[in-house]
Amino acid sequence: MVSMAIVLFLIGQLTRALDTEARRVLVGTAMVIFVFRAVPGPGPGATWWMIDELVFDQQFLAVLSLISSVLTLAGMFIFRRFMAERPITYIVGFLTVIGTLLSLPTLGMYFGLHQWTAAHTGGVVDARFIALVDTALESPLGQIAMIPMLAWIANSAPERLKATFFAVMASFTNLALSASQLATQYLNKVFTVTREVKDAQTGVLVTPADYSELGLLLIWATVIGFAAPMLAIGLIRMLRLRSA
Repeated sequence: MVSMAIVLFLIGQLTRALDTEARRVLVGTAMVIFVFRAVPGPGPGATWWMIDELVFDQQFLAVLSLISSVLTLAGMFIFRRFMAERPITYIVGFLTVIGTLLSLPTLGMYFGLHQWTAAHTGGVVDARFIALVDTALESPLGQIAMIPMLAWIANSAPERLKATFFAVMASFTNLALSASQLATQYLNKVFTVTREVKDAQTGVLVTPADYSELGLLLIWATVIGFAAPMLAIGLIRMLRLRSA
């Protein structure tokens, strides 16, 4: 909260150097990106479940991480024209809808989607196949929302304050990631997911595995991830703010 207060104070000071229209664009853009990046995720419980129930080993998870990183970079080039020609509210709305759709395979696998697809495809479309395809589709969209705001700062911020604008807005978006982590933690307190833990010396079971509430956790993370950015976009339009 202290960090947020300081960053908001700095943003307020910086906006004094902008004209009214540019100020409205900066505030509207910052609001929608903050909310988009602050939505909670399911937390580590989903990964625990994939390791324990879907038998995803560390090598396969590393492959997913590598695919995600490489395709995120590729996505910045593939979607550069899309980002240049669309306002940030359109981009965030598009990413929200696509992200929601791409979260459904994981939710479906919790309820047995991979078993059904494997049975009807001779074992080809199994859990690993679904995870690979889902990661490949989702990864290029990872950092797209940030680029229009940074481009707007480079184009519209006062020449003597560009570096300061970049630093303050980077801090602001980093706070959004912190808010996302906090929201994820609170969501995990409502829907408890535990992984099996045994005493290293005696082998006695300390905590049993319990994934019974993971389905609800995934559902609520998906619902919030869709609703929060859409509400932010609606609020910006209601307040007649603009976005980059």
